[in-house]
Amino acid sequence: MAVFRIERFTHLPTAESWCRVTDWGRHAATVPLTKITVPTGLPTRMGTVFVARTGVGPLGFDDPMEVVRWTPPTAGRAGLCRLEKRGSLVLGRASIDVYPTDSGSHVVWVEELSVRLLPRWVDPLIAAAGRRVFGRVLDSMLGR
Repeated sequence: MAVFRIERFTHLPTAESWCRVTDWGRHAATVPLTKITVPTGLPTRMGTVFVARTGVGPLGFDDPMEVVRWTPPTAGRAGLCRLEKRGSLVLGRASIDVYPTDSGSHVVWVEELSVRLLPRWVDPLIAAAGRRVFGRVLDSMLGR
């Protein structure tokens, strides 16, 4: 399983950082060749399912995810989002946590991915690529 962690500190208040990093449409705008649909509808809550379709035309794959924990931030308390990846190609989990700080917020994004049909020795390469791609995504969403 490929595991990677990304952390960013921002001057944005916790609630604003939370809104930005849990806006699934905003993810699609920052991930190349990806479109996101939310078949269960918005607003996001426990049980929300969304699908990231990555590819060009018929060449691509779906990455369906379900929100299994949804705790938006409140005054002085972190926001916690847990996702389960339930695809036929990509499995695993992700967590997006947004912590309040004295000067804004601290965002921690952790992914645990397993890609079917790929040998385990590829996991470090997937993790390195994930850190790079999702680091850019996080930077873009937070306006960095």
